[in-house]
Amino acid sequence: MKPLKVALLGCGVVGSQVIRLLHEQADDLAARIGAPLELAGVAVRRLGRKRDIDVDPALLTTDAESLVTRDDIDIVVEVIGGIEPARTLIVAALERGKSVVTANKALLAEDGSSLHEAARRGHGDLYFEASVAGAIPLLRPLRESLAGDHVKRVLGIVNGTTNYILDKMDTTGASFTDALEEAQTLGYAEADPTADVEGFDAAAKAAILAGLAFHSRVTADKVHREGITDITATDVASAKAMGYVIKLLAICQRSDDGHSFGVRVHPAMIPRTHPLAGVREAYNAVFVEAESAGQLMFYGKGAGGAPTASAVLGDLVAVGRNRLAGTHGPEESTYADLAVHPMGDTVTRCHVALDVADKPGVLARVADLFAKHDVSIQTVRQEGHGDDAQLVIVTHRATDAALTATMEGLRELDIVRAVASVMRVEGDD
Repeated sequence: MKPLKVALLGCGVVGSQVIRLLHEQADDLAARIGAPLELAGVAVRRLGRKRDIDVDPALLTTDAESLVTRDDIDIVVEVIGGIEPARTLIVAALERGKSVVTANKALLAEDGSSLHEAARRGHGDLYFEASVAGAIPLLRPLRESLAGDHVKRVLGIVNGTTNYILDKMDTTGASFTDALEEAQTLGYAEADPTADVEGFDAAAKAAILAGLAFHSRVTADKVHREGITDITATDVASAKAMGYVIKLLAICQRSDDGHSFGVRVHPAMIPRTHPLAGVREAYNAVFVEAESAGQLMFYGKGAGGAPTASAVLGDLVAVGRNRLAGTHGPEESTYADLAVHPMGDTVTRCHVALDVADKPGVLARVADLFAKHDVSIQTVRQEGHGDDAQLVIVTHRATDAALTATMEGLRELDIVRAVASVMRVEGDD
């Protein structure tokens, strides 16, 4: 049968693995699709650069636009990342009726609507399983398998770099700086780790997950985002003493009335008995809670060339089958059009450590301030005596706005020398 011709944009860590799998699994892929896949061109920035895999020089080009608009190209695979030129190239391909497989979480979270609209205009497929959680099959279950259910919450670890750093801080007592340096040495963290440690990567993934789960358009700027750079070894040790572990979580949760939802990424304490607490090293794990299906957990390698390429190949098989059948996969589902409620409306719990003087009346004044903002205290303990005393308080559930107002009030009390640490508590409700 006539082969389906594939144009690949990018030949880096992921792109080189896509080429390897296309070659190694050519016969199996052809059998699964019903026609062979033929790599017809590879767009790169520099032709003479040394690559991780041997590529026929005749396939290489620096003219990506000409490649994706060629009449003979059936499928475009985009793994260059970033916003431009990826957006322009994907839109050009989709508008010409080509199918597109992309791993570009940043673009999907910033302007996924323009890609989906281009796919509708060109009657092509847009698949993006590789954009979130690497090899873990997560987006297709949300997009297709749970399409008949009512998703209430998505909660999980979606960034392997930060999970590796926090895991090392927990298991070895390392500082954030030392754990980050180890992650960089092992290749888990980039030379510039900002996107990971400040939560930008996880926020983009959370936006994609929330959009699929709640059938509404969500952009990354709607996601409340906090990173892990302020987490100290003392924070980790304190959590450990209480039977908790700190993880960077992505949480997408529908409101009780069903009219809105929250999307947030931030570090949080979770009980060591929680399944996410045992997610080690650079692995990812995500819980999906649906009305009828109950709790589902997805776990595996969330990054890396080979795992991400596995997800790309899975999408290639799907769009290849659709193309041969003359049909296409599910379009963007935004019928619910729910609002993203502000972080202040989110209900959560809080762990706070206060540096105070050990003298009569301190605890009473602190408790009064919590009560003033309708925040109930669950537990309180004092560590140390004299000038080095510290109060460690865990609250009951309250709105984030009330908790924030309480923290601001604590900083203004003359008996509080410092609010040493503030951490949300999740996973034990």
